[in-house]
Amino acid sequence: MTDRDLPDRLPLPLVTGEPWWYWSGGRPAVDLVNTLRERWNRRVETLVTPADLGAWLVRAGVMERPAAVTPKVLRQARDLREAIDLCGVAAIAGAPVPPEAVTLIDDWLVFAGARPQLIAGAGGLPQLTERAAADSPRRALGMVALDAATLLGTPAQRERLRICASETCSARFYDRSPAGRRRWCSMSTCGNEAKARRHRARRRQTSNT
Repeated sequence: MTDRDLPDRLPLPLVTGEPWWYWSGGRPAVDLVNTLRERWNRRVETLVTPADLGAWLVRAGVMERPAAVTPKVLRQARDLREAIDLCGVAAIAGAPVPPEAVTLIDDWLVFAGARPQLIAGAGGLPQLTERAAADSPRRALGMVALDAATLLGTPAQRERLRICASETCSARFYDRSPAGRRRWCSMSTCGNEAKARRHRARRRQTSNT
């Protein structure tokens, strides 16, 4: 899952967004938000087709195997994504979250509930167990919504939600660093670029003195 910057010359809209998914968010809800790349500029949609969403849910670890996704569920997934982002950006700014966005996320939580299953256990006696992990797109999206609700509704977690400090990046990320002072979505991309810019600026300053 190597993150890649979008090239300047990128035919838009994309035919499929899979090569351009960004996985530096730190948790599924934030990675979903980052499926809309370059929010500051081109706003590149990477959940282009229903098949894209099905594959993304598997890659994100919330669905075990690809399943058919309808165009309606794709639209709903994008709506969920934007509701999560609206709440996240408001939380980062210390502003009230939009009530309609909170309601939309909450509506998805019904799909994240436990799925009990009664089976014939040892000796033929009935045994109450849990069904297999998410096996449908709606339940998988419910798990993403639950991750978002946990993030947004838990103060200690909410305080670690960040927007990359790079001027040419709009990626959101969950700061898991011990000190909680991380500035870049990824040191291998934006962090290294920032270091390189500082180095070039120091060299120019030195050459001008």
